[in-house]
Amino acid sequence: MAREADRELKLTLGELDERFTDPNAAAEYLESIRWANGVVCPKCGESEREPYRLKGQKRRLWKCRACRKQFTVTVGTIFESSHIPLHKWLLAFYLLCSSKKGMSAHQLHRMLGVTYKTAWFMFHRVREAMSDPAFSAKLSGVVEVDETYVGGKRKGMGTRGRPPEGDPKKVPVVALVERGAECGPRRSPTSPLRSHRARSERTWITRRAL
Repeated sequence: MAREADRELKLTLGELDERFTDPNAAAEYLESIRWANGVVCPKCGESEREPYRLKGQKRRLWKCRACRKQFTVTVGTIFESSHIPLHKWLLAFYLLCSSKKGMSAHQLHRMLGVTYKTAWFMFHRVREAMSDPAFSAKLSGVVEVDETYVGGKRKGMGTRGRPPEGDPKKVPVVALVERGAECGPRRSPTSPLRSHRARSERTWITRRAL
């Protein structure tokens, strides 16, 4: 049943957007994001004499008019030197960022049709990318906050509710989501707190949201 559901989701996403099925469409999409104001050579930084695209190539290859070096949109990114098709990278980002309950590398390998080793590599590369300073900008506008407690069951007490201060078996975890952003919902990395107190939660939130 799980494999059938994975296959159905994969086909649905493939039919929904060609960026998830065609490497060149995926590259063109990334170019529109990275070079929104014109192509910039990642080798020398030249932008005034805009690089030109080489024709007759299977991939979207560019050449700089200044340093005369060739490059693609993946240079200087986590996709550089990767043999994994670019459209599968985009699909991996989409699946990992849109999954409410998270996703394991094993599930990713089934849904992308790659080996577990490849999925594990992609999984950690995506996490590495999300630690970039660009993702650390404060959230703004309508920001939703939610918390939960992670840990073992407390003896003589239920599993629900706020645990007492200093409970070593329960760690408070808080997450933020910004609604209404142009690029879709923005999330602040989920983080454990050192204290159960409301003051500690407010301090954590104000550091991550305006």
